[in-house]
Amino acid sequence: MVTNLDDSNWTAAFSAQRSGLFTNLEPHGVTEDVTLSAVMLREDDPGEAASMSMFSDFLQSFLKHSSTTVFDLVEEYENICSVQALNASEKAVVEALFQRDSLVRQSQLVVDWLESIAKDEIGDFSDNIEFYAKSVYWENTLHTLKQRQLSYIGSVRTLVTELDPDAPIRQKMPLDDLDREDEVRLLKYLFTLIRAGMTEEAQRLCKRCGQAWRAATLEGWKLYHDPNVNGGTELEPVEGNPYRCIWKISCWRMAEDELFNRYERAIYAALSGNLKQLLPVCDTWEDTVWAYFRVMVDSLVEQEIRTSVITLDETEELPREYLETNWTLEKVFEELQATDKKRVLEENQEHYHIVQKFLILGDIDGLMDEFSKWLSKSRNNLPGHLLRFMTHLILFFRTLGLQTKEEVSIEVLKTYIQLLINEKHTNLVAFYTCHLPQDLAVAQYALFLEGVTEFEQRHHCLELAKEADLDIATITKTVVENIRKKDNGEFSHHDLAPALDTGTTEEDRLKIDVIDWLVFDPAQRAEALKQGNAIMRKFLASKKHEAAKEVFVKIPQDSIAEIYNQWEEQGMESPLPPEDDNAIREYLCIRAYLEAHETFNEWFKHMNSAPQKPSLIPQPTFIEKTAHEHKEKKYEMDYGIWKGHLDALTADVKEKMYNVLLFVDGGWMVDVREDAEEDHERTHQMVLLRKLCLPMLCFLLHTILHNTGQYQECLQLADMVSSERHKLYLVFSKEELRKLLQKLRESSLMLLDQGLDPLGYEIQS
Repeated sequence: MVTNLDDSNWTAAFSAQRSGLFTNLEPHGVTEDVTLSAVMLREDDPGEAASMSMFSDFLQSFLKHSSTTVFDLVEEYENICSVQALNASEKAVVEALFQRDSLVRQSQLVVDWLESIAKDEIGDFSDNIEFYAKSVYWENTLHTLKQRQLSYIGSVRTLVTELDPDAPIRQKMPLDDLDREDEVRLLKYLFTLIRAGMTEEAQRLCKRCGQAWRAATLEGWKLYHDPNVNGGTELEPVEGNPYRCIWKISCWRMAEDELFNRYERAIYAALSGNLKQLLPVCDTWEDTVWAYFRVMVDSLVEQEIRTSVITLDETEELPREYLETNWTLEKVFEELQATDKKRVLEENQEHYHIVQKFLILGDIDGLMDEFSKWLSKSRNNLPGHLLRFMTHLILFFRTLGLQTKEEVSIEVLKTYIQLLINEKHTNLVAFYTCHLPQDLAVAQYALFLEGVTEFEQRHHCLELAKEADLDIATITKTVVENIRKKDNGEFSHHDLAPALDTGTTEEDRLKIDVIDWLVFDPAQRAEALKQGNAIMRKFLASKKHEAAKEVFVKIPQDSIAEIYNQWEEQGMESPLPPEDDNAIREYLCIRAYLEAHETFNEWFKHMNSAPQKPSLIPQPTFIEKTAHEHKEKKYEMDYGIWKGHLDALTADVKEKMYNVLLFVDGGWMVDVREDAEEDHERTHQMVLLRKLCLPMLCFLLHTILHNTGQYQECLQLADMVSSERHKLYLVFSKEELRKLLQKLRESSLMLLDQGLDPLGYEIQS
């Protein structure tokens, strides 16, 4: 730990200062004879030689700067010289040291911080020292000695015979047991106070316990300063201890003396900078770091005083290793890792102490690397408070404008955000997410919103995102797309059986409800339409018509009007963007298909609920015949009602199906605007949907017409399918065309049975 300076350099520097001082003090003792030897000595003077070599550099610097700058530099140099003058006091020298040396300042900050922690842990100290509230120290020993003088009792246990402060050490005799226990407790408390930076409180405690002499020993560290040296009209009080050097050496000796209690030695070790004697009572990481940094500051201050303040006192020097130690922050923590105390070594590996170490060192990159190791090693097992601290530390660094490793910072934020999500701290997620890069913030918050299912909670989360200045439009779009794309199933070809519907699963329910994210903000209606269309395309391809209908209901009915209003409010006189225009058309296509399918379901259900014609049993009685006649009349009435409703439903379903099959402007699920941005997936799905839905709808229409006896109109389906205007034949497979022809054949046979030709016209004779 100790790095010795070069002996010759140190001695030369020190000798030069001393010789200069003595020359100034005794000017008449110097012979002014200009001899050859004197000239040679002056030429060899190192100070003069150095000044001469520096003159050319000074002249160049002088010519480089403007006149104003030069005078500022000279003034600053004069100020420094005045502070570092030979008559500068210890206090002035140390104040200048703290102003110019960042290592001393930073080290003192560490000391102050560790002392403030210890002070907070002490609490109300007066509660612990009530038994010391007496004006006489060693009271029990005094009482015993007085009793011996009065009672002439024979030999008893040996005690000190004098009660001055040095008596136990000088006589090498003990105090009374009770006094010795009190003394140990008192010294431990005094050290605790000094450890907490409460030296004045320690002095007050000494006085309260009758040890004013000990309070005086805690006073000698103060730096000497005589404000009257620099002149002035009024005499001002002198500060500090003019014999501080002697006091410090005495403290060092006491710390080294094994006859004293370990806490008493530690007290004076802390005051004199004796690290070796201070460390034995430092059992924790904080105590040990405090000891190193306090001694570092003390040593650097002492080195500066010894260099800058010249005294005539020839006193015993402090140990050379103390005065010449080359202190660095890194060296402190290297020493800390080499300690033989198990507890300190264990605490040295704790997360918070590692963070504190890197902060003290100012090594932000090293701290980021440590964060990265923690995340890669046990991302899911890091304590929540630690993750929060890591996150806040990174945000604090950003506030200060300090550079942190971006990848590590992002990983810490993402990990903490995931913790907040897992622990249901919904109100905090948006605040931390906004500190991620925009694309990651969108992805992270969208992932969070996927797990929010309640309508009110969704609205609240979007409000929080708005307050955090997140891109809500992109986030909600991402949420919908994430859930929509979770189903990797491809579009499958419909079987030709007229199944009414396929059940809705829980996954389908998630896709239905996700549209809610896009309907909170009217400005997102166009996006709601596009995403709703995409979900409904999948449902229609899977014959999940009820699920598609639920999605359709989720989209507000005024969405198309709202889209146009939003466009007009932006002052746009041109047509809607092609993507929006095509989305509106697709929405209308799906609406037409769902209406046709729903009407068919009603027709199919009604068709299969026809009233049953009553039958008459063989050889009925009169009563049975009468009852049968009543049933027939009721049947005819019910049948008439049923038939009327069926005809209305048939006309309605025919119209709705033709609306789909003969959809205006190019056909069902065909875009009109071709200048839109190309979306291959959407285009592919729309082509497949035409091939899946239109043939089936055509077969359903034939079923309706055939079952209602409209055979001639059935045959007209062939004209519609083969029409070059609509080109419906392109969406039929060969198998489907074959089946369609088979159904048309059945209708022709029915016409032949009615005495008409295969096309439904009367046969000309």
